[in-house]
Amino acid sequence: MASADPNTPPTPDARSFDGISHGYAPGGRPVTPPPVPLEKIVGDVVDNLSATARAEFALIEARGELALHGASRAAIWGGVAATAAGVALLALAFGAILALSPHLGPLLSTLIVVSVLLVIAAFAGWRAQLSYGDIRTALRRDLTNEGMDDAADA
Repeated sequence: MASADPNTPPTPDARSFDGISHGYAPGGRPVTPPPVPLEKIVGDVVDNLSATARAEFALIEARGELALHGASRAAIWGGVAATAAGVALLALAFGAILALSPHLGPLLSTLIVVSVLLVIAAFAGWRAQLSYGDIRTALRRDLTNEGMDDAADA
């Protein structure tokens, strides 16, 4: 019977695994691959730089689209806020003119209309402020927000 020690040489009647490769080259060192030509290395570098430039242009385009989206939303909601504020001022003027209103009293009816329109104006102004934040994000140099690069952030 063979001994349990793995360092003992095999007996002549035991099977030998000398001809089987265990991940090593049986006849010596492995063959080194041929060197890569300089033209191929330079071509790979140029391809990588070209892909990087395309990615940078795509990022610039996406930031521009985000700024345009934010500017259009800010203009829309800012217009709604300005219109609602103007209508609230008109309602206040009409409420003063109609001071003798027979329903609910003239002061209460004027206050109800003005407060509803001011709530609408406040909501529209809040939406415009959110859209302005999209513009600032799109135009920020440091998108990861690790450093302070906006003059307004300082």
